[in-house]
Amino acid sequence: MTLGNPLLAPSALPYQLPDYARIRSEHYLPAFDEAFTEHRQEVAAITRVRSMPTFENTMVPLENSGRLLEDVAHAFYTVSSADATPEIQEIEETVAPLMAAHQDAIQLDSALFWRVKTLHDQLDDLTLDAEQHYLVERRYRQMARAGAGLDDDAKARLTTLNQRLSSLTTTFEKNLLAETNDLAVVFDDAAELDGLTEGEISAAAGLAADRGLDGRYVVTLTLFTGHPYLAHLTNRASRKRIMDASRARARRGNANDNAAVLAEIVRLRAERATLLGFDSHAAFVTSDETAGSPDAVRDLLHRLAAPAAANTARERAALQTIVDTEAEPFALAAHDWAFYTEKVRRAEYDLDTTALRPWFEAERVLQDGVFRTATELYGVSFTERDDLRGYHPEVRVFEVHDADGSAVGLYLLDLYTRDTKRGGAWMNPIVSQSTLRGTLPVVVNNLNVPKPTAGQPTLLTLDEVTTLFHEFGHALHGLFARVTYPHFAGTNVYRDFVEFPSQVNEMWIYWPEIIARYARHLDTGEPLPAEVLDRLHASETFNQGFSTSEYLAAAWLDQAWHLLSAEHAARDIDVAAFEASALADIGLDDALVPPRYSSTYFAHVFAGGYSAGYYSYIWSEVLDADTVEWFRDNGGLTRANGDRFRQRLLGIGGSKDPLEAYRDFRGRDADIQPLLERRGLMPTE
Repeated sequence: MTLGNPLLAPSALPYQLPDYARIRSEHYLPAFDEAFTEHRQEVAAITRVRSMPTFENTMVPLENSGRLLEDVAHAFYTVSSADATPEIQEIEETVAPLMAAHQDAIQLDSALFWRVKTLHDQLDDLTLDAEQHYLVERRYRQMARAGAGLDDDAKARLTTLNQRLSSLTTTFEKNLLAETNDLAVVFDDAAELDGLTEGEISAAAGLAADRGLDGRYVVTLTLFTGHPYLAHLTNRASRKRIMDASRARARRGNANDNAAVLAEIVRLRAERATLLGFDSHAAFVTSDETAGSPDAVRDLLHRLAAPAAANTARERAALQTIVDTEAEPFALAAHDWAFYTEKVRRAEYDLDTTALRPWFEAERVLQDGVFRTATELYGVSFTERDDLRGYHPEVRVFEVHDADGSAVGLYLLDLYTRDTKRGGAWMNPIVSQSTLRGTLPVVVNNLNVPKPTAGQPTLLTLDEVTTLFHEFGHALHGLFARVTYPHFAGTNVYRDFVEFPSQVNEMWIYWPEIIARYARHLDTGEPLPAEVLDRLHASETFNQGFSTSEYLAAAWLDQAWHLLSAEHAARDIDVAAFEASALADIGLDDALVPPRYSSTYFAHVFAGGYSAGYYSYIWSEVLDADTVEWFRDNGGLTRANGDRFRQRLLGIGGSKDPLEAYRDFRGRDADIQPLLERRGLMPTE
């Protein structure tokens, strides 16, 4: 299988884009096997060097090592996230423990750690540039935290834990995908979907037809607890069915139940933290984040929870008042919140967000909104490459150039939902930039926008517009970073910093020059009326109590699970009871405002890279809100401002301490005040 395997030779395509037209499922496992072997041989060659460690004989070859493995892994995990056929899922289950064991073999290698530690111990005496100096610091810290200094017995136990955890997180995600597909809600009559647009109903009919359910309608579930359709469905029973299905995911006692899976994940993470010298997994994670400790995270979340809960109570009262005026009043429930919120929004701000969709046609949002903003700020241009193929027929490929015509990289966009794609939205690298390796970046954005039937336009919701701008902010971070060493490529930064650039990019959605270009009516070409834009601005803090509370509830659930000691985590824990206790602890135990993610479908923390780190979104938003204020104070959408942001933050990747980089950009530390104002969380007297 090695012979002719396209994964085992450098891609001949532009920017070394994997040749997905030639790659087949059976190529992946042999490619991983070959890549693991090659990487181990490369590291062995470093540790066999008899001379004392130098940057050139240790760090440089270490950075050059593992390139084949990185290429194979990027190619595969891009597919396993976005097109996880049963065959791909089976491969991932096989690869997960192998990858964990391999990473441990490198990170825990005593001879390699000795060489890195030797350099670190004499760091002040070495003649290194700033990136090289930081590379030694980070490599040493990461290997030490990974357990490289443990004795052999402890390393053996650590390796066992890591392999088991990799299998469990893969199982968690597989179960969730199966549950999400299985619990998609089937409706027999279009009348049950009253309130949805013609395009949404058409998409539901198309999904039903794809499943062999002609004449019926299928509503697929989103990754988070709620669903965009809940804001518009007039049929209360339909709303309840969707909400109930969403909240039931992976907790039904069937083969895909994640309760036992997540409990074991929590237990093993806690045991691993103890082995590494930490009180909890949260302590382990935050020790290498900008937050520094679980106490800092707790302080921020608790500081915001009380005013958020107070705002939620006021919002609830306003919604119940609307319900009470109806012919048959009832007590508001969680599945009613979004629907009656839209009624209040229309009453208070004369805004109907559904009616705005004809102004948000996807192609125009992409070209005249997302891309045009990047052109105005950074001087880059985007050219679609129809000759290049992604990993799925729906993937589009764009070549990115700088203002001087020089190449920046490739940007791939995978917009639509499908049963083989995991929920949510994300960016990931396919090829990482590195001057040392001579590579330019290839990045992809994935969203889950329902695909309309053939011939119908794709009309985005305002939330989907926001998601596209947000994820493109990650893409810009990946495209613009220019580093020597691949360890620092793209978005390889602290987890509680990585959301910052993407959040900043959301600011341009309502920027006058930008929205005037992309928000044009599908049929008439007329721009979004100025008075509507004014009302959108006026309503920016509307429903922030709910939005902030559901997010904080999920962030605190993540912390609560991962603050458990090894002893506590080893007990038999009832998931529902644990969640109720944790939410009561932070004052967010509100049946009408369930957490954005409940534990059994909280993929960010039990299948992704956000364990004990979901707080990162609000932590980064402190920087984001402060940065938005800086842009507004300094002329807004200008090349000078864009260049400063690009050069001092986006362009450095992970090659500099992020808070030091922020101070270099802003001239001071971030102020939390703009965040409190944005979310309507100013303390009450």
